[in-house]
Amino acid sequence: MATKTVLSCIQPTGDMHFGNYFGAVKNWVDIQQKYDCFYGVVDYHAMTMPYNPKQLQENTWELIFNLIAAGVKTENLFVQSLVPEHAELSWILNCFASYGQLTRMTQFKDKTQQVEEGNADGFISAGLLDYPVLQAADILIYKADFVPVGKDQEQHLELTRNIAQRFNNQVGQEYFVLPEPLFTETPKVMSPADPMKKMSKSAGEKHYIPVFSTPEKIKKQIRSAVTDTGDTPSGEMSQGLINLFELLKAANKMNQHHSLMSDYQSGVLKYVHLKDTVAEALTEISVAMVDRRQQLDENKEEVKEIIRNSSAEIRKVAQKTMNEVKSLAGLMNIKM
Repeated sequence: MATKTVLSCIQPTGDMHFGNYFGAVKNWVDIQQKYDCFYGVVDYHAMTMPYNPKQLQENTWELIFNLIAAGVKTENLFVQSLVPEHAELSWILNCFASYGQLTRMTQFKDKTQQVEEGNADGFISAGLLDYPVLQAADILIYKADFVPVGKDQEQHLELTRNIAQRFNNQVGQEYFVLPEPLFTETPKVMSPADPMKKMSKSAGEKHYIPVFSTPEKIKKQIRSAVTDTGDTPSGEMSQGLINLFELLKAANKMNQHHSLMSDYQSGVLKYVHLKDTVAEALTEISVAMVDRRQQLDENKEEVKEIIRNSSAEIRKVAQKTMNEVKSLAGLMNIKM
């Protein structure tokens, strides 16, 4: 039986935090042993809102080095802008995408509201409306069988399936695979400063814990994490405590998780003990990746060349798909 193909992408937003790591990157590392994986750093997507061009390129390389340090195989990695066929396929797929469906995308509505209310800089670009079609191109160009998604991303995958089916109907054959969601146990890591919100850089330094940090800073942030907000119903665990236990579970410290949960249920849990255990678990992960990152930094240009080469190899897959798509769509092809 042929190995199934997985496509997953991440935007280059600078430092990786534990929300990114546990929510996506750790899963990337785990599943690359089982599937043929294509992992993209999608810099085109980072252009839909106001951005700094120099910073974008720096963030792209920063994320790539961090992904490799986390255990992602270089042969699975590509940079989106080094595979221009993504943008070419996106235009073709635009002609099979419903404008109405695009305007109903949750993220488009949320970001549009932020701009209109003055809570975000810039204007509402056509790219902001259209980026789910580019996302569909990211997936379909590699004929991915599975896409790792959270529940909040199902809407985009459903749009991809709709577009693929419309294209298949137009050309009279089941050319594109209709990708399925790959649901994995990925924790929703919350902010240590506000456990009701997801861990995010955009909310400020208190709201995320960088993976590539120091043991002292990690311990300080966990020690200052909010545990009780004062509005938790009697008999229920507070969201702050839930978040700390989730971090322990995500770090695969199940013995400590069970022991401390037993203490909580018995009413003898010491918050400082829980926090120190969580800090130790995160530090263990961080130290290993920091060491690996330092080794990569000693050979930066060599690593960059490896990624350019892996992108070039992956581009061959995209070029083959584009040649087939253009022929099916009645477009001209350049002989390769």
